[in-house]
Amino acid sequence: MKDIVQTADAPAAIGPYSQAVVFGNLVVTSGQIPLTPDGQLVAQDITAQTEQVMQNLRAVLRAAGTDMDRVVKTTVFLADMNEFADMNAVYERHFPAPAPARSTVQVARLPRDVRVEIEVMAELH
Repeated sequence: MKDIVQTADAPAAIGPYSQAVVFGNLVVTSGQIPLTPDGQLVAQDITAQTEQVMQNLRAVLRAAGTDMDRVVKTTVFLADMNEFADMNAVYERHFPAPAPARSTVQVARLPRDVRVEIEVMAELH
């Protein structure tokens, strides 16, 4: 059985998907992009965009009953791999050691032409 997670503290889904799904003891989030909870796109700077994505992920995870320290896997989608170091500096502040497993890929395009999108899997408390 799966439970759908929805919170007003993160941007609403803009398509046929959920912010996150709880399945057993696992929370799987949809990719979060740098929109504020009211749907506004933050600045084009990768640092600011990554920070907003992390705030969105934290809000979704809290609504599910867990937090960033319970994340076991992340996937980072970047519009430009040359921005990896700047994204990673923000990422590291939110995921200190021991960090979760991670994949990072450069993609041709992201929704709303953002610079970064991140999805996570986390264990429930």
